[in-house]
Amino acid sequence: MTTSQSGPGVVVEPTALKPERHPRLFNAELAPESATGTWKTRNIFAWWMSSWHSLGGYTMAIGLFTLGLSGWQMMVSLSVGAVILFFAANLSGIAGQRVKVPFPVFARASFGVLGANIPAVLRAIVAIAWYGIQTYLASTAGMLLLLKMVPAAKGLSESNFLGLSALGWICFLVLSALQLLVLLRGMEAVRRLSDFAGPAIWVAMIALAVWVLNRAGWQVDFSYSTLPQNPLGAQTMAMLAGVFLTVAYFAGPILNFADFTRNSPTERDVRKGNARGLLVNGVAFCVITVVIALASVKVYGKAIYDPIALLADIDSVFILLVAIIAIGIATAGINIILNFVSPVYDMINVWPKTFTFHRAGIVIAVLAIVITPWNLFSNPVLINQFIGGVGALMGPLFGVIMTDYYVVNKQKIDTESLFDLSPRGRYVYNKGYNSKAVTALVAAGIITIAVSIIPGLSSIAPFSWPIGVVSSVAIYLALNRIPVAQITVR
Repeated sequence: MTTSQSGPGVVVEPTALKPERHPRLFNAELAPESATGTWKTRNIFAWWMSSWHSLGGYTMAIGLFTLGLSGWQMMVSLSVGAVILFFAANLSGIAGQRVKVPFPVFARASFGVLGANIPAVLRAIVAIAWYGIQTYLASTAGMLLLLKMVPAAKGLSESNFLGLSALGWICFLVLSALQLLVLLRGMEAVRRLSDFAGPAIWVAMIALAVWVLNRAGWQVDFSYSTLPQNPLGAQTMAMLAGVFLTVAYFAGPILNFADFTRNSPTERDVRKGNARGLLVNGVAFCVITVVIALASVKVYGKAIYDPIALLADIDSVFILLVAIIAIGIATAGINIILNFVSPVYDMINVWPKTFTFHRAGIVIAVLAIVITPWNLFSNPVLINQFIGGVGALMGPLFGVIMTDYYVVNKQKIDTESLFDLSPRGRYVYNKGYNSKAVTALVAAGIITIAVSIIPGLSSIAPFSWPIGVVSSVAIYLALNRIPVAQITVR
């Protein structure tokens, strides 16, 4: 039997020998032929704009003050993090563009056609939790606008049901419904929203920056730090922690980047989109975020971690309206892109005969309400130990999947075999599971979860992502008996 290669990284069997697509593995929305080819450079660029620009992204960036970093050190850490993300996004995105299947199907090559449900479910748990939390955060901006424009609505904000006021429920459910409507129109609607949402938030960010800088007398102190300056070695470690906290913030989206880049017509589109979205836009967002925070220090005497608190202080209803609409659109964009599409594909992958894109989207939207995300957000212990613990597995998953594609399989995937459940299937391994990948995930996962949730290891907790990647790569290579010296990535 011979095989022929069509395009870089994809092995295609001759038509006469094409394996049967098993219904337990196949759904038309998972098939490579469903890739649209419409996500070009500008769309990937806008995807990254939508991904960076959010309430959560601002809070993450300003949160680096807690490490004792000064303003300029924060900008350096965030920018270096963006550079590392650029290389990771190229690895994941280009692989997805070549194979033309969403992330959970791509993971079948490394974890097995049934074992891929493991990374799919883990990624879905994190995504659903943060989808609900981001929706809640955006709904608080809507509440603020309503209370400013309709003071009589204050009465609705005083009642409480399951931890949320009546007005909070109204804003949360309306925003949830609007996001679901976009998703139900398919990936092309998601692309169009991303194209609009990415630039929209720059309107709000620039307006907010001008407003707070004007109040600060156009003066900021880039040497400002919330803690006394540590010795050089401690400062360097703190900056490195900031770098990898930035990377960890995008660990989930980087993992399932193939959900989007499978729709790109060329590798060049992915590379250029990543360069503009991360090396240009990402760094620019880091700078303006730090400037806003430092200006808020001048005005309020401390850095404001919650941008909604800044908005609440704006007297002009018009400026507030523009800012909140832009933030609302941008948050909906990032939420759908980073936290909605992924679990939809993950659910389809687990139950392809039951779920379509629409059905899975409805279930995800309902689950995001059932978990009452405002209660999750108000419980740091739960977030750190559960969501943080599961999130710590994103590094090991990335390490195993990328090592399998670029090193073990040498950038060659038999796409049709990803849907083959017969005993002779290339990715069936042992009853559908690749024990080497599962072992590497479990072993590296134990390390990263321990680092993330054990108080005594808190000093190295910011490094859980690189620890997870490096340990999973080393373990997976050892299990496949591949010396490090043989690693080459073209």
